[in-house]
Amino acid sequence: MPNTITGLEGLSLSSAQDTTKSSGLGQDEFMELMVAQLNNQDPTKPLENAEFLSQLAQFGTVNGITELQSSVSSLTSSLQSNQALQASTLVGRTVQVPSNTANLEAGGSVEGAVELTGTTGELNLLIKNSSGQVVKELGLGAKEAGDVSFKWDGLDDSGAAVPAGQYSIVAEAAIDGETSVMGTMVQAKVDSVTLSGASGPLLNLAGLGSVGIGDVRQVQ
Repeated sequence: MPNTITGLEGLSLSSAQDTTKSSGLGQDEFMELMVAQLNNQDPTKPLENAEFLSQLAQFGTVNGITELQSSVSSLTSSLQSNQALQASTLVGRTVQVPSNTANLEAGGSVEGAVELTGTTGELNLLIKNSSGQVVKELGLGAKEAGDVSFKWDGLDDSGAAVPAGQYSIVAEAAIDGETSVMGTMVQAKVDSVTLSGASGPLLNLAGLGSVGIGDVRQVQ
């Protein structure tokens, strides 16, 4: 008499996984098969305890992985829903995000901050137009390390208003005897939100395009 009943030969993790995929084998069905296997085993060649426990452990692993995947999927869906809700509350508000480009509206101004990595005796902000020409230089003076706020009123070095549009911002700081370019952040209004699935919601900023909600450093 064979050691297992017909159809149960070599029951293992892989066969349990395949059966689960093809016929939806659950915990109850698996235990029924195990009982049938024990009842029909050859008395002269009983199923070894180690083998029996191994099969139970293998099924437990498969079942545990399935439950874990289900839990992770539910958690992911919940987090995505919360992010979408949070993003929707930002529409119409002003956020500060990392960017070296600013959008100047007619008669408006540009605000933001420099991410200063060290103490400097002189921090300068260069505002450049689309042609790369410096239209305004803002001397912010000596500053300690940290976020240094700035505001540009939309006027050039001669005091004349510049055209509306996009301008690049270059922050230069003298640190330890060397001039280095610092990262900058700018403020922009959130026009709308795009839900993009796994990558999370995107905020569509006026004149700047889209950024992830995780890029927001400050909300006003």
